[in-house]
Amino acid sequence: MSDPLRIALVGATGLVGREAIALSVGREDVRLTGLARREVPLPRGARMEMFVAEPGRWGEVLEAVRPSALICALGTTWRKAGEDEDAFRAVDRDLVLETARAAREHGVERMVAISSAGASLAARAFYLRVKAEMERDLAKVGFRRLDLLRPGLLRGARDGDRRRAERIGIALSPVTDLLLHGSWRGYRSIPARTVAEAALALAMRRAGGRFRHDNDAIRRAARELPQPLPA
Repeated sequence: MSDPLRIALVGATGLVGREAIALSVGREDVRLTGLARREVPLPRGARMEMFVAEPGRWGEVLEAVRPSALICALGTTWRKAGEDEDAFRAVDRDLVLETARAAREHGVERMVAISSAGASLAARAFYLRVKAEMERDLAKVGFRRLDLLRPGLLRGARDGDRRRAERIGIALSPVTDLLLHGSWRGYRSIPARTVAEAALALAMRRAGGRFRHDNDAIRRAARELPQPLPA
């Protein structure tokens, strides 16, 4: 059996990050190394390392672990950022970029980053402009392969951190998803677990290039995640 693929995960405390950790249970082909600012409860059977440190120390962890790929599921909310644009951008763009640059400096060649449907520098929504800035700047870091996932509304448990509008959107998604067609199809809701499956599957791909994945492409990639190998 070949050595497991080492993947670093940042954003382990978030919705997609927690799903990625859960998916790693029982896998012998992947070894996750989590980086977080606070402790993360791990599911039973998880075989992974979790380093708790301030972001300024993450580069040291990456240098020591030398992963082959980085999955970035970092992100905050408008409320957590104190409804401050600079504080929001500091996490959703700046921290993502700092982590990516540290990873690249220490030999990581592949990165998967969670962005958002509708990300555009010309978007009216501040959130979508920041995601587009992140995508633009990540493309300059120099990864051999960069996958940018643009999911629609994420479905999953957020430990009570949902905004009211987001909770309403999820509740109505079985109906509203049916109304979103054409260019609006990418805004349909999607399970966070599906996004995590796609992130793991894409982190395993060795072909170089830069790729953006909408909901449909995310679902296709998720279906290609290999089944866990027996211990």
